[in-house]
Amino acid sequence: MIKTIIQVKPRDDFKVYVYFTDGKIKLFDVKPLIKKGGVFKKISKINDFIEKCTVMNGTLAWDVEGNFNTYGCIDIDPETIYTKCKNVSDPLLEKVA
Repeated sequence: MIKTIIQVKPRDDFKVYVYFTDGKIKLFDVKPLIKKGGVFKKISKINDFIEKCTVMNGTLAWDVEGNFNTYGCIDIDPETIYTKCKNVSDPLLEKVA
């Protein structure tokens, strides 16, 4: 089954809550990728990381060009996030309780 992301919520510590269609929520830490540099250097400033974080083509992405061009974005394979990250509770529900 193909894993599809429907929502993301970036945090101010370079982590992102990732919501999947099956109801699972994962917490993905992007810091190791940013430390490696390369294309991830484009989101190394926390404002860029948060403001450009989005969902494109069913996966976590950063719209670095600001025009929702899927060829000009940084994205992460949803299967990687699904299998490598542990399940977490919904942070949006925690604030309501």
